[in-house]
Amino acid sequence: MDSDIILLGHGSGGEMSHQLLEQLIIPILSGSAFSQRNDAAVIDCPTRQLAFSTDSYVVDPIFFPGGNIGDLAINGTVNDLAMRGAIPLAISVALILEEGLAVDDLRRILESMAAAARHAGVDIVTGDTKVVPRGSVDQVFINTSGIGLLNDGVSISGDQACVGDRVLINGTIGDHGMTVLACREELALSTTLETDSMALNHLVADLVATFGGKIHVLRDPTRGGVATTLKEIALQSQVAIQLNESSLPVKPAVSGLSALLGLDPLFVANEGKLLVIVAAEVADEAVALMRRHSVGSDAADIGAIGGDFEAGSLILNTAIGGQRRVEMLSGDLLPRIC
Repeated sequence: MDSDIILLGHGSGGEMSHQLLEQLIIPILSGSAFSQRNDAAVIDCPTRQLAFSTDSYVVDPIFFPGGNIGDLAINGTVNDLAMRGAIPLAISVALILEEGLAVDDLRRILESMAAAARHAGVDIVTGDTKVVPRGSVDQVFINTSGIGLLNDGVSISGDQACVGDRVLINGTIGDHGMTVLACREELALSTTLETDSMALNHLVADLVATFGGKIHVLRDPTRGGVATTLKEIALQSQVAIQLNESSLPVKPAVSGLSALLGLDPLFVANEGKLLVIVAAEVADEAVALMRRHSVGSDAADIGAIGGDFEAGSLILNTAIGGQRRVEMLSGDLLPRIC
């Protein structure tokens, strides 16, 4: 570890987060499934494989255009299970509430959680609530854990990208992070910008049912954005990944605000997007399938696996015809966006 204390950057999803995991957390709490660094662990049971995932949500502010910390927590856990090709079944919810939180705000959060669970087709089956003194947390923190079932023969993991595969995404990037930032800083935008937070399990189920083993990797690019997530996959699979800048779907409002603030949408968080790495022969069909879903109308083919670069590299083919190497996010780009 480069630091003797925990810094905000250790929660960014970028290089400092990886240091914390690789040099401290994983060596101490090591387990083979955990150390693979996938969104959910696969557990062997006597008759079926289960996927299990947990996450905590500390977003600031707790309400933002298009959603709030409650539906964000449900959607995030559903999506983590779906990224292993699992069918989400049940979720636990733990609430840590700050003394003074408005009951109406809590009711609004709980109602959004219930609605998100119904939409995803998952049950909230257990939970816990704690209230702590003012100043111990910022209004409300939420921890969720989820369990899902894997169908026989489904094997989707971050270490399975193959040379020749295509890299797909189901829509525009950076929506969630820029929405939260604009709301937190009270930035006036001429274009309405909303979070992309949504459950992706129905889309994933359709992809898995249609293409099966042709799907090699699924990953939702949350903290650290598309660039950090693809760099992580490149390292896991020990391949080079080429990303085409001109193919990246970015909303004008996200692009404009990013340029104004000196940010790169590639590193901005998403909460309703997934990267799909598939065999090249089914890439066009997979994009077409995603575009038929409401959560995939802006789906695009954005890159490929391979090229004359060292394993673990992420290369951006720029819109002006050049190439540049992309590394993980270093430090904390946007604090507390999930």
